[in-house]
Amino acid sequence: MGRTSDSITLGSLFPDMAINARMTHTMAHSMGKKILQICKDNSKLLDFARGVVTHGISPRGLDYYGDEKFPGCERGYCFEKGRSLVEQTIDACNIPAEMGWWKAHNIVEMGIELRVSNRGPFGQTIRRAFNNHRLINQIGNLLADITGYDRYQLKSRIAGFPDYIEIFQATPQSLANKYRIQMFARHRININTAKVARLIEAAAEQVEDDLAEFFRVTNDNVLAALKDIEKALT
Repeated sequence: MGRTSDSITLGSLFPDMAINARMTHTMAHSMGKKILQICKDNSKLLDFARGVVTHGISPRGLDYYGDEKFPGCERGYCFEKGRSLVEQTIDACNIPAEMGWWKAHNIVEMGIELRVSNRGPFGQTIRRAFNNHRLINQIGNLLADITGYDRYQLKSRIAGFPDYIEIFQATPQSLANKYRIQMFARHRININTAKVARLIEAAAEQVEDDLAEFFRVTNDNVLAALKDIEKALT
């Protein structure tokens, strides 16, 4: 988007925060257009809505190209890169075989995070956004109804989300530790963090050659889609 702000940062993370028993992953990653409609006349939250769109699956945001479909791949970029890591992921994460490809794509995502984290002060940017309590209150008050939370639950969910993600300088071990928290919270599974950390390093090396091209294609497509959506809403 050519700039950053607390609104963009929280919006770009919001689809993952919104998942709950009543809102599936697909639902949470398909509400960008609706949130943009809600926020289009609110100058303070418009960038938040734009951030939501950039993350999602429908409209096509980063997760569409990472998870669902990327040109030349059977599925998304992260799934394609995770193919060779499936068996090691099953072992490192103590999971059944049917979960292997899904969790291997998470390993690739963390490998990408490891690479991106070393390119700028992104942890600082995220910490600042989560300290913007006024903005979190605005989001909770405005969007609770469409997420299945009440406003207090949504604010609490947003405020507590840094427990699940890396908000400082990412290392393979720090990302593996965060993934341990996520896996136990979601599946009650204990992973082998040392093995996962090594896998994250392997995934980071695996994306080195074409990660810049992935981001170039994704960035161009997402911004074009965002412009079209906003134009249609005017």
